[in-house]
Amino acid sequence: MTSAPIGVFDSGYGGLTILSSIRERLPQYDYLYLGDNARAPYGGRSFDVIYEFTLEAVKFLFKQGCPLVIIACNTASAKALRTIQQKDLPILELNNRVLGVIRPSTEEIGALTKTKEVGVLATQGTVSSESYVIELSKFYPEILVHQHACPMWVPLIENHYYDKPAGKMIIEEDVNHLLTAHPNIDTIVLACTHYPILQPFIQQLVGEKIRVVAQGPIVADKLDLYLVQHPEMETRLTKNGTCKYFSSENKHVFAQKAAHFLGEEISANTVDLSRF
Repeated sequence: MTSAPIGVFDSGYGGLTILSSIRERLPQYDYLYLGDNARAPYGGRSFDVIYEFTLEAVKFLFKQGCPLVIIACNTASAKALRTIQQKDLPILELNNRVLGVIRPSTEEIGALTKTKEVGVLATQGTVSSESYVIELSKFYPEILVHQHACPMWVPLIENHYYDKPAGKMIIEEDVNHLLTAHPNIDTIVLACTHYPILQPFIQQLVGEKIRVVAQGPIVADKLDLYLVQHPEMETRLTKNGTCKYFSSENKHVFAQKAAHFLGEEISANTVDLSRF
């Protein structure tokens, strides 16, 4: 049987935190991870550029046999997902599916807060899209959503500078900015898939009265439920427990940095996404 893996896409390395949670929850499936590292980060780019890059990634994953693609990037989910679902899917592959990380996250997050005030730490692209504000208002209109953009966090994480004194100071300043302005927050969403790397430090900063939520386990649970509810998709997926890695960056650079996120050594392949 031809391999039919679940495709997982991110602009860089952050989606590996989503992939890890999904594989832990659903280890039987085959997976193909794609990082557009050569063009990362997406956070400050325009809607049009992010849509174009994300569509190229989806086309590549479809060509690799993935009937189901998870956009494990909040910026791409915010700025490209809906257009791809509504405009491109009917033309590309009518029976394939592309899912994001924002909707499943907001469905769960609203149930966690007691004060009805939620903080969102994200890239500038995700914050400016207002996606979390819009999605949370659909499920929990009574909840106040307070956003704060953290443009330095992705470079800090990808360059392993987040645990240095200067890096920790930048992170602490961003967290304090959010909580000083909105002291009634009791739940903080790490709305960038890179940020779970920082979760222990952020939890230490805010104390035990504030819940710091990473998306990986939520997305994994929602994907499990999706496959139960959509057997027509589930039966198309192959189940050999494999995972392949592709990057638009040099494959050796990607493999070296990815090992930091995954806690294991991997091998990767390089792909030119502009061809798709």
